Amino acid sequence: MQAVVVGAGPAGLMAAEVLAGAGVQVHVFDAMPSVGRKFLLAGKGGLNLTHAEPEDLLHTRYREAQPWLVPALTAFGPAALRAWAQELGITTFVGTSGRVFPQEMKAAPLLRAWLQRLRRQGVRFHMRHRWTGWGPEGDLHFTAPEGLRAVPAQATVLALGGASWSRLGSDGAWVPWLQARGVEVAALQPANCGFDVGWSEHFRARHEGAPLKSVALEWEEGPAQGAMRRRQLGEFIVTATGVEGSLVYAASAALRDRLRREGSATCWVDLLPARTAEAVLAEVTRGRGTRSLSTHLKSRLGLDGVKMGLLHERLTRQEMQDGPTLARAIKHLPIALRAPRPIDEAISSAGGVGAHAVDEHLMLQRLPGVFCAGEMLDWEAPTGGYLLTGCFATGRWAGAGAVQWLNSLASDAPRTV
Repeated sequence: MQAVVVGAGPAGLMAAEVLAGAGVQVHVFDAMPSVGRKFLLAGKGGLNLTHAEPEDLLHTRYREAQPWLVPALTAFGPAALRAWAQELGITTFVGTSGRVFPQEMKAAPLLRAWLQRLRRQGVRFHMRHRWTGWGPEGDLHFTAPEGLRAVPAQATVLALGGASWSRLGSDGAWVPWLQARGVEVAALQPANCGFDVGWSEHFRARHEGAPLKSVALEWEEGPAQGAMRRRQLGEFIVTATGVEGSLVYAASAALRDRLRREGSATCWVDLLPARTAEAVLAEVTRGRGTRSLSTHLKSRLGLDGVKMGLLHERLTRQEMQDGPTLARAIKHLPIALRAPRPIDEAISSAGGVGAHAVDEHLMLQRLPGVFCAGEMLDWEAPTGGYLLTGCFATGRWAGAGAVQWLNSLASDAPRTV
């Protein structure tokens, strides 16, 4: 039995591992010169593999896709993922935030050990092979260094990623090839992304790249009528065009959807989440004698730098001098967003092949024997290990589905006497 995996990221490698473990000859194709380009980039700041929270809570991180992803996430959740890493000789630990990291905080040792095991299992890798769809006979077509290559496959797992970080291989070029075969694909959108705000030149020049630390962000989820207010502590960064960073990423799906639906979106920043509104008002209106307002706010509330700059950016001179108005802004400063940043800058992407297009094993309804895994499926999750967990889990699930498909073909094959 032979299977082809297209895409050598975490989802594709997981599918290859499951197939090879079942005795299938596996060929992995990828357009990049080497394996796991985006995976290695994710590990540059410390590879966040998964999150050590209760699985029922973890499942909710996958938003609308939760119902159809739960079987895969249950079969290979955080505990199983950590055990799998340990089998590769990679010890993991849980950080104070609940995120799980390799002891060495790097992706390269894990990927190296993984590839060694896959090669021992007989998995063959074909790099610089860009998939370009199917030929008239149903063969997979690749452009390779030697030219066009047609590859037959009894089972295929597509793990081509979304459309973020195209220079690392995820460019969404696969969308029209599936659509041409009758597969419905939801439009790819930025996820875990930054947003344009439209700062004044004065603010941008002084504060571009500055982090807003120890703040809280509030945003609304759902339609305007009946929207739920969410709040989360953390930090984000002022960019040349707007905002980005972990706290913004946590809200990005809701903010992006509101922008698309209503044409505008606002989030609110609490610059001093550790202080009550009453305490802030008392300090703002406290007599300051001959001290300037900036000196007073720095002395009494610790407000300076980019936080002070943000207040000046959003409030008029008159509002800055009005105590109650200033106090409200410190605790609930609105930031109007203009648009999400381009998808190629996003950490991940939403959209892709949805639940209606695949069966319970992630096989395409329109293309029997072709399975999808990873970020090309229509799901999204916040950063914090959830993205990788989803890719690992769906890769294993699709691989298991491909094994089952191949076994069904073998059982249906005519027997010779």
